Amino acid sequence: MGRILAFLYGVLCYAVFFLVFLYLIGFIADVGVPKGIDDGAAGTTGIAFVVDLALIAAFGLQHSIMARAGFKSWLTRRLSPAVERSTFVLASSVLLVLLFWQWQPMKSVVWSVSDPMAVGLLWGLYLFGFGMVLASSFIIDHFDLFGLRQVWLHLLQRRYVHPPFMVTWMYRVVRHPLYAGMLLAFWSAPTMTLGRLVFAIGMSAYIGIGVRYEERDLVRFIGQDYQRYRERVPMIVPRPGASHEVVRPRGTTSG
Repeated sequence: MGRILAFLYGVLCYAVFFLVFLYLIGFIADVGVPKGIDDGAAGTTGIAFVVDLALIAAFGLQHSIMARAGFKSWLTRRLSPAVERSTFVLASSVLLVLLFWQWQPMKSVVWSVSDPMAVGLLWGLYLFGFGMVLASSFIIDHFDLFGLRQVWLHLLQRRYVHPPFMVTWMYRVVRHPLYAGMLLAFWSAPTMTLGRLVFAIGMSAYIGIGVRYEERDLVRFIGQDYQRYRERVPMIVPRPGASHEVVRPRGTTSG
C-alpha cells in the first residue's frame, strides 16, 4: 500500500470514528440524533433483547479478536503494519453504526428520576464520563490510539516506536480511566429504560471481560513496570489512598 494512500486511509478511518463517537453520545442520551436508543417502534421484548445482545456481542468480539497479537500478526501479513490500528478503528466504527441502525428499543421504564437537581447531576455525570474518555485518550496519545500517528510516520518514512509507558494525571488514580468514563456515561441515566439497561449491562460486561485480556497483554508487553503499577493502582474504581508516582518517559517534563 502506497504511503499516501495509507495516510489518506488512516485519516478517513479517524474521521469515521470521530463522527461515530459523537453519534454515540447522542444515541445513548436519545438527544440530537436521527435515531436514539429509545427511538423507533417497540416490538416484541424477547426478540428485541436477543437482537440487541447480538449487536453488543458482535462489537465485543470484534474488539477482543482484533486486539490480540495473533490476529494483528495475521493482518499485518496482508496489510501494511501502518494501517493495522486504523483498520481496527474502522471495524469498530462500522459495528457501532450497525448497532445504531439495528438497535431494537425496549421502552419500559426501569427507573426514572424526577428531581431537577438529580436530573441535572446525572446528565452532568454523563457528559463528564465521555469527557474522561476523551481526556484519557489524549494522556496516553490520542493519535496513536486511533491510528493517525502510525500512518503519519509511515508517510514521512520514519520508524514507528510504540509510545513509552507513563503514569500521570488520571492514570495515577485508576489504571483504566477511559473505561471508567464509559461506565459512568452508560449508567448515568435520569430515565433508565429496559433498552438502555440492556445496553449498559452488555457494554459493562464487555469492558469487564476485555480489560482482563488487555491487562494480560500489557504485562507481557511492558513487563515488571506494569506489574508494579497493577499492585499500586486499582483497575477502574478509585480507592482512597491508592496512587502511583508520576512516571514519565525520559526527557519529558510535563504530562
